[in-house]
Amino acid sequence: MLIVVTDNVSSVAAGDACEVRMIHPDRVDLARESLLDPEDAALLADRFKSLSDPGRLGIIYSLLEAGEMCVCDLAATVEASESATSHQLRQLRMAGLVRSRKEGRTVYYRIADTHVRLLLDVAVEHYLHHHGDTR
Repeated sequence: MLIVVTDNVSSVAAGDACEVRMIHPDRVDLARESLLDPEDAALLADRFKSLSDPGRLGIIYSLLEAGEMCVCDLAATVEASESATSHQLRQLRMAGLVRSRKEGRTVYYRIADTHVRLLLDVAVEHYLHHHGDTR
């Protein structure tokens, strides 16, 4: 939809506006029924935000491929400092994407559940479908 703003007044370009408020109320009702509740939608969006950082994605993929790893091994894998890696892992843990366990002074991380792999596999497939496989 094209919105034109002149002298602080906005108007919808001709032909882009609906003449009635709802053309297909049955479709609107169906769509509304499938919407997440706003709180759940916000939590889901936060999880996606956690995956929007290339460094965190590198950590996730490392854990998916190698299994459980300690912070120092993950830092070496993604070529980042242990401090930065630990910070990223804390964010991933708070988002529910990874779990941790402590053995002595060493903290090990693993993927929280199999849905993380499924989610990323679908995302990568979608990306490659639209951008070509450059690997």
